Amino acid sequence: MASALSRPLLLLLVLVLLAAAGPCAGAGGRVDLWPMPASVSRGARTLLVARDLRLSTDGSRYADALGVLRDAFQRMLAVVELDHVINGTYYQGAPLLAGVRVAVTSPDDEVVLALALALLMLSLSCIVLNFGVDESYKLSVPATGNPLYAQIEAQTVYGALHALETFSQLCSFDFNARLIELHSAPWTIQDAPRFPYRGLLIDTSRHYLPVPVIKSVIDSMTFSKLNVLHWHIVDEQSFPLQIPSFPKLWNGAYSYSERYTVDDAIDIVQYAEKRGVNVLAEIDVPGHALSWGVGYPSLWPSATCKEPLDVSSDFTFQVINGILSDFSKIFKFKFVHLGGDEVNTSCWTTTPRIKSWLIQHGMNESDAYRYFVLKAQKIAISHGYDIINWEETFNNFGDKLDRRTVVHNWLGSGVAEKVVAAGLRCIVSNQDKWYLDHLDATWEGFYMNEPLSNIYNPAQQKLVLGGEVCMWGEHIDASDIQQTIWPRAAAAAERLWTPIEKLAKDTTSVTARLARFRCLLNQRGVAAAPLAGYGRSAPSDPGSCQRQ
Repeated sequence: MASALSRPLLLLLVLVLLAAAGPCAGAGGRVDLWPMPASVSRGARTLLVARDLRLSTDGSRYADALGVLRDAFQRMLAVVELDHVINGTYYQGAPLLAGVRVAVTSPDDEVVLALALALLMLSLSCIVLNFGVDESYKLSVPATGNPLYAQIEAQTVYGALHALETFSQLCSFDFNARLIELHSAPWTIQDAPRFPYRGLLIDTSRHYLPVPVIKSVIDSMTFSKLNVLHWHIVDEQSFPLQIPSFPKLWNGAYSYSERYTVDDAIDIVQYAEKRGVNVLAEIDVPGHALSWGVGYPSLWPSATCKEPLDVSSDFTFQVINGILSDFSKIFKFKFVHLGGDEVNTSCWTTTPRIKSWLIQHGMNESDAYRYFVLKAQKIAISHGYDIINWEETFNNFGDKLDRRTVVHNWLGSGVAEKVVAAGLRCIVSNQDKWYLDHLDATWEGFYMNEPLSNIYNPAQQKLVLGGEVCMWGEHIDASDIQQTIWPRAAAAAERLWTPIEKLAKDTTSVTARLARFRCLLNQRGVAAAPLAGYGRSAPSDPGSCQRQ
């Protein structure tokens, strides 16, 4: 990580590099794409982009009955044009890019489409975005021909969505010609993600996030190819989600208006899936659940000692079963997150009836903690989920966890290597590097954090599903969430997407490219903070976006 003294020097380097190269520079300049693709070649010719750029799916095996590709193409055009008035003159003989041809080739998409349509008929319409779906693509932009067409080839529609995002970053508005241009053609880009899990956590318990804000976060995730929104829905402070099986649970919301209906949640899931993003739902049990008892006080050990949830009561697990049953109708992702962290079990031993229950069952506090986590896991599995738990469960009784458990590292480094050595899967979110609420954590630290650190066995490396940056909500709300997430989350996104051999060995060589991407986010309406300084910092002086 760069020291405070070296950061101004890095920004000076940004100025020099930006002066030397424009957007998507030619053969002599850098490639201004984020995250960096696996393989890139380009030329030196500038193309004009037609005002009526067309999408063609001739030859594609993907029928796009739900309009996923069509809608993504329209969103791509919007972020390319950025509300500029495109009214320049196309001169005869100028190389004109007339359209984008997309070929989705996997026969699996036909099955996916059929299942999606079946769910649509059941009023649970969604796209089936399976974990580990093929997200690879090939993007080709020719420099000669009449007319010219960019070509996208992908195994699935989700690879095609990533290709459209990459294509959008090749284009820019020419203020003199008042047209959209595409520089450095011909382009050939072949790309695929390094990790299947590339996540961002949001927290709607510490501060409520309105649905449009959540959707704006999902949109911003697609610009850097993140693909899992980890929704930490409830916690000690608030229970904002409607649970039909136990309708009094959302009595624990902050207020009547700071809630999400089931339809809101379904809408968020479908919105995300159409953009290639899965939604991972979390209930954090047995701790972090004080808000549950506002509606159902019997979930508390006592009126004066209110958490963790009462381990001795069958009703506790009936409620968990009801929540997960309702979740299974909303959240279609393969995984559910059951938390399990920071459990202070003292209420169990200071509440006489629970203490008696422990003695009767031959348990101490540690045994009861394990009993609770394992019983919650069985309930989740009964509803078709694989489980994710925070790392304390592994640290305390890893050999007892269900073998389908994914251990979510957060306390620090060195955990992932122990998890995979034990044969379990892991997600990396070590707080010293990938916690966005740590405002002193710089983007350089986000970029250099390696999920496979000290893991050399190829079989064990495959057990690391990826990583996640965490936007805990104690000190953020709708007013400042985006500038706290970006651009630091983008630095982690490249680490999770780009092949390790293509990643920069130090952050100096990517500073200018990330600065341009941060400006691109701003242009697209995402309030990404300057690179200089720390998380959520304001610009220090007047100047260009690309110099901050």
